[in-house]
Amino acid sequence: MTEKVPRVLADYFAATNAHDVERMLAAFTNDATVRDEGRDHVGVTAIRAWMNETIEKYDYRVEPIEASRDGSTSVVLVWLRGKFPRSPITLQYAFTISGERVTRLEIG
Repeated sequence: MTEKVPRVLADYFAATNAHDVERMLAAFTNDATVRDEGRDHVGVTAIRAWMNETIEKYDYRVEPIEASRDGSTSVVLVWLRGKFPRSPITLQYAFTISGERVTRLEIG
């Protein structure tokens, strides 16, 4: 990996691969936004629902392969494997971080 990811993101990816939704949620602020597949999921309740839905639908795992940081934004390129066409694929996860928590995640 090009640059070490912030601790909050390392914890998030570990929780993601364990499919531990509560640990995944711990990375986010209460009013965070996740943008994935063209939809915004705003707030903990919506993000929890998105996490449960994507885990159930795709049974995915992520492997960070490259990271960069610019101020409060960390961009992580991941290798994503799961139950979906063309698996595995490479995706970009763009995180905005405030303090020790994620305020925004854009996946694309």
